[in-house]
This record gives sequence, structure tokens and C-alpha cells, in this order.
Amino acid sequence: MKPVLTAGSLFREHQHKLALRWLAGQGGDSRTIHAGESETVGRGAPWIGHLNLIHPNRIQVLGRAEMRYLDSLGKNSHDDAIQQLFANRPAFVVIADGCDASDDLLLSAEESRTPIFATNLPTHKIISHLQYHISGWLEDRITLHGVFMEILGMGVLITGESGIGKSELALELISRGHRLVADDAPEFYRIAPDILNGYCPNPLREFLEVRGLGILNIREMFGDSAVKPNKNLRLIIHLERMDDEALRRMDRLNGSKQMLTFLDVDIPQVTLPVAPGHNLAVLAEGATRNHILHQRGYDAAQVFIERQRLLMEEGGGA
Repeated sequence: MKPVLTAGSLFREHQHKLALRWLAGQGGDSRTIHAGESETVGRGAPWIGHLNLIHPNRIQVLGRAEMRYLDSLGKNSHDDAIQQLFANRPAFVVIADGCDASDDLLLSAEESRTPIFATNLPTHKIISHLQYHISGWLEDRITLHGVFMEILGMGVLITGESGIGKSELALELISRGHRLVADDAPEFYRIAPDILNGYCPNPLREFLEVRGLGILNIREMFGDSAVKPNKNLRLIIHLERMDDEALRRMDRLNGSKQMLTFLDVDIPQVTLPVAPGHNLAVLAEGATRNHILHQRGYDAAQVFIERQRLLMEEGGGA
């Protein structure tokens, strides 16, 4: 279920960053950005754009070019354009480039209860900023059970069955200088075709539950640098209890790896065995460092195999 985003909430959140002023149509504070099931939902949908009366955007932006176009129309055509603009029931209208709003524009906004915002910023900046924010807000979301961390600058989700030690591992990683994003129920949404961004729901932010210790406030214990509001998910580390037989079956060269898919984005997963004598914090750091090398095109297993092949060829030719 997508969250509700209204004209009023968006104005209040971006008022200072975009230098917005609310000129008219205060009665439309609760008008929603999402218009209904008939619209295309997601990235690339017509949420916002330059004035378009044929395929109207949910948010219509008027800059110098659009205002010049309206001013160039004859009175009847001008009135028809204004009437059509508000008849399409946009979520709100933004007048950018420092342009002035005409009296008939403000009057129509009041009559239709359509918010009109004004700013001195250029149209392209307004469109780019709001398109990114709205698309991310309305994307499908998924909740994954685990502890979401930033390890060595990379977003890593630690998963495993209940009681296996995810939170204890997270606490040790935090004590080693890594950062907590979310415990237990991080939420993820797609911000690009191949990128998932994860964050912590407000009620759980900064808290980590560790068995035997209870609820810990990581920010209060370790400082602001120990927590991070969000991070792109790049790797999943799955903790799994293994007996001696399972350990013997593991691939000695490549380890236990697979690819998981969430919201049509592929995320690599590495399985770490939980067994007596295993230092999981060191293993998690090692798995993350190795994944970073993989992203740079280095595969230790392939280098090892190639080195052995060359040694065998040299020995065979001797």
C-alpha cells in the first residue's frame, strides 16, 4: 500500500529547500498527489512537468515560457486555457522563475481549491527535485526481516532465523566503527532500475534489540556517527547454523553465494556458517570486502585457479 502524499505535506516538507510561497488555494491542503488507478504509477509517470493541457501532469509547473504563452493568447483563448488548467484538477500548480501570478489565475485557484505555490527557482530544478521525491515516495515498498547496516560504506542486510545472533553481530560491528540503519524491520523501495534504498521506520529508528540486554539506543550509546538514516542495499549476509557435514559440503573456493530478487532488483547473498569458534564480525567484514572487490572486477577464486593452472603448465613443461 502506497503512502498518502498531499499538496500540503509536500509543501511543508520542501518549503524552505525550494523557497516556496503559498499564493492561493489553501483549501486544497489535503489534495492527494496520486490521482487514482487510471494513472500510470511509478517512475516515469506524469507526476510533474511543464504546463500540459493535453496530457495534464498531476503537478503543473509554469515558468517564463509558459507564462509568455498564456499572455500571448487572446482573451477567450486565455480564459479557456486557465479554465482547462483547473478543470483537470491538478494536485497543485507551481509558478517558477520568479514569475507573477495573474489575478484570474489566483481567482480560479481559490474557486477550485487548487493550491498555487510560487518560487524564484528555475522550472527545471523544481521539476527535477519534486519528480525524484514523489517517485521515491510512491514506489512499492517491501519489509525484510533482519538488521540493516552500513559496513565499510556498503549497505548490508544481516538475515537469519530468530535467535541466531543477528543483533549481537550488529552490536559488535557497531563497536568496530560500522553504522546501524535499521533493526528488525527495515523497509526498502526502488530508486533506480537496479538499486534498492532501505531506511528505518520512525518508531524503530536508532534502536537495537539485543537478547539479554533489551532495547538499546545506539545513538545515545555510540554517538551520531553510529547511525545512518538510509542506505542502498548492496549485499545480504545470511547467518545459518551448520553442522560438520554441512560445512564439508560448502564450496571451498567460492563459498555459499546466491542471487535474490526483491522488487525486480537482484541482490547477492552470502551465507555465513554459525558455529563455535567462528568470529562472525570478522567474517561479515571479510564478506563485505570481498564483495567490494567483486564489484571492481576482482575474483579471488578465479585468480587462484589461474595461478594453479600456470604452475601446473610450468611443471608439466619442465
